Amino acid sequence: MREKERVVVAMSGGVDSSVAAALLATQGREVVGLMMRLWNEQAPNGGSAHNRCCAPDAVERARQVAAQFDIPFYVLDARNPFRRKVVDFFVEGYSSGVTPNPCLECNRHIRWDFLLRKALSLGATHLATGHYARVHKHGQEYRLLRAVDKSKDQSYALSVLGQEQLAHTIFPVGMYTKLQVREIARRLELPVFDLHDSQDLCFLADGDYRRFLQERVPEAMQPGPIVDSKGERWGEHQGLPRYTIGQRRGIEVASKVPMYVIAMDSDSNTLVIGPREALGQSHLRASRVNWVRGFPPRSATIATVKIRYRSVPARATVMPVGNDRVEIDFDKPLRDITPGQAAVFYDGEICLGGGVIQS
Repeated sequence: MREKERVVVAMSGGVDSSVAAALLATQGREVVGLMMRLWNEQAPNGGSAHNRCCAPDAVERARQVAAQFDIPFYVLDARNPFRRKVVDFFVEGYSSGVTPNPCLECNRHIRWDFLLRKALSLGATHLATGHYARVHKHGQEYRLLRAVDKSKDQSYALSVLGQEQLAHTIFPVGMYTKLQVREIARRLELPVFDLHDSQDLCFLADGDYRRFLQERVPEAMQPGPIVDSKGERWGEHQGLPRYTIGQRRGIEVASKVPMYVIAMDSDSNTLVIGPREALGQSHLRASRVNWVRGFPPRSATIATVKIRYRSVPARATVMPVGNDRVEIDFDKPLRDITPGQAAVFYDGEICLGGGVIQS
């Protein structure tokens, strides 16, 4: 008699991972639930705090769901690798004048390295998560596809995955809309069916990343000049990490027209501002590029590109430069190209890969 296929589910106590675990269990898989205990800062008043992805109430919800389907459930200590690979990356990014995306680093180093290796060591064939995306095997190639629910699609943050990771990955909720997932949770009487989604940076005690940076890297939060593209001084900023490209609010300069952040120079600690029309850019360079297929195309490729998680994909020409860099030219200028964020490329539903915007 053939043994059941063992699948480890990354459980967070939320509705998506809970439904993922329930779906796999009802399909007859041998499911093991793992929740990672992630690093968090102490509360500013000296009290204790918990990472929102693994707070005590989240652990209890995940444990209840696991018990409902007779799923073994364990909590795995991932605090040290999370702090080194995600939190330190976050701090270093802002300190160097860019706007980092810690979710990509968490997927790259924590979920699909640390956690996947743990899953495989437990004899699992796959790691399943509650992400909204799909994996499709085309011949010998694994493809990362956008979710059915485009409003919840998370392929942008999963663009760091390659063939080795996708071969061992399942996204059970990727073929459903969020409303359908909640309905499944309600029908199965899961205690999380009406739970709200979490949006904040999970490791902050109060959601205030500016305070967090002020405490850890005060040298990066020093005031400096605000200038326009001609070098004319307009005022003084309160620390470059407080700003991001395209920002309007909080600049506090006297101008007859709205002024936006158009660039940040960390070497001179200078914030560059300009009118809305100065934001438009048609070109970017990206490095640390990951190609989902494992190798770049042989020549320039027409694709749609997302420059932020919530941005609308824009048509562009993607030119590989070696294996891990690209030059991208957009058909029309985009206003919010932000160093530190990811540029992710698509061929229709297929996520081709992505890289970190440099300039």
